[in-house]
Amino acid sequence: MFTKIKIYGWLLGINLFISTFTFGGGYIVVPMVRRYFVEQKNLFNEDELMTMAAIAQSSPGAIAINLSALAGYKAAGIGGAVISCIAAVMPPFFILSIISVFYELFITNAFVVAILKGMEATVVALMVDLIIDMWSMILKEKSLFLSLMIPIAFAANFILHINAIYILLVSCFICIIQVGFKKRGQI
Repeated sequence: MFTKIKIYGWLLGINLFISTFTFGGGYIVVPMVRRYFVEQKNLFNEDELMTMAAIAQSSPGAIAINLSALAGYKAAGIGGAVISCIAAVMPPFFILSIISVFYELFITNAFVVAILKGMEATVVALMVDLIIDMWSMILKEKSLFLSLMIPIAFAANFILHINAIYILLVSCFICIIQVGFKKRGQI
């Protein structure tokens, strides 16, 4: 019983911390979850984290909340998922409530604008770190197909200006076909 209370307390604290200090949401949360859940506590491994991140992204709702729920569930079952969700929602709820009340003061304050610009740079750095990690995981698969899919998807979006949703749909379809061929032993 004490162990469950201890893990619930840790989940509450770590998800409050992650949610409070990861501006940009979404995939910015993944490196933080990796650091605390995978590297420090060994509650799950890197592959499980990437699977959870993919599920969180493809599920309705905010990626950060979904990933918190999945990580909490993996660590401590339903109770862990509930605590993690609540902890992930509380900081943005309170911060946005305060900002909405004092919106005019925040938007005209040069100091606040400068802080937000600094946060943008941090978000970019975290995104680059995540992309490098995901790229290295794909290279570990030693699949020419997956390795080529990344620059092709980038070129389709950046150069040809194809909407990301179409790129994701085509990529998913191609991967499903590839898995089907692999199961039949044709690849």
